[in-house]
Amino acid sequence: MTRSWLVALLSGSLFGAGLALGGMVDPARVRGFLDIFGDWDPTLAFVMGGAVIVMAIAWRIQARMAQPLLAAKFALPDRSDLTPRLIGGAALFGTGWGIAGLCPGPGFAALVIVPAKAAAFVAAMLAGMMIVRLIERQS
Repeated sequence: MTRSWLVALLSGSLFGAGLALGGMVDPARVRGFLDIFGDWDPTLAFVMGGAVIVMAIAWRIQARMAQPLLAAKFALPDRSDLTPRLIGGAALFGTGWGIAGLCPGPGFAALVIVPAKAAAFVAAMLAGMMIVRLIERQS
């Protein structure tokens, strides 16, 4: 296993543990956050606030680095990355997140906690990814 794979595994595990600890693998909690006119659950706002703080610190550290630790150069987004495909994918992601109460990160983390409930979501998500790849190959 290379060093970058190990870092990716550790990072993903830390991310999944944070999602589980924050309760974000519970679809009812996520849907409760999205139900702003009903029984609103603000928990997700605090989880996102914590993530924003961590990213603000990471951006400050990155600005002082000449290059990343495990890559030749930084791959940072800019406005040219805002394509119709990205915007459509984001809309589809948000719709699925609102309906299922899960997105890919919490979906995979939920496989460890509630595998029977998360398996259908993860299977559907992977099938959707494969369908997109097939459509893109044909066009």
